[in-house]
Amino acid sequence: MPLARVFDKFLLFIYSLIVLIATILGIAIVIEWIPQEELDTLYANPGVNYAALVAIVVLFLLSLRFLYISLRRSRERTGSIDQRTDFGDVRISLETVENLSLKAASRIRGVKDLRSRVRVTDSGLEIQIRTVIDGESSIPQLTEEMQRGVKEHIEEVTGIPVSSVTVYVANVVQTQTFKARVE
Repeated sequence: MPLARVFDKFLLFIYSLIVLIATILGIAIVIEWIPQEELDTLYANPGVNYAALVAIVVLFLLSLRFLYISLRRSRERTGSIDQRTDFGDVRISLETVENLSLKAASRIRGVKDLRSRVRVTDSGLEIQIRTVIDGESSIPQLTEEMQRGVKEHIEEVTGIPVSSVTVYVANVVQTQTFKARVE
């Protein structure tokens, strides 16, 4: 997991904890669990005011960070590939390319449980396929055939160059063969 993601998860944890404490304090003030005299004494203390100001600034900065992350990630998830033709613009969603790659990979005999992920780079599409194969096939032969088939199919159907097709064999499943019983 990238360091930025770990840092963002940590910030989200701290943010959630601070908001939880602020909410509990707010509820305690509204239903008067904390007497008004104690609140007046706290407000008169300049140290408490500075600490509250620092907490508010931290919450504001964390809110800005999470707003930025939510907007940035939502744009990435709904990604598409834009192409300009003589007749106008064409947009192909990444989900479409993923489905096309799954279709091409499923044509290969001996593969099961396929999943696909597509990234757009300057050199072309990077396609990652995760699969489970049967125990009867040669893994190098099967994966090479899958890489070639997916690359050719995507380039033929979409017209977009594919820079790499990575195949991850997650597991091997033994196929069950039943022998007919003759009596």
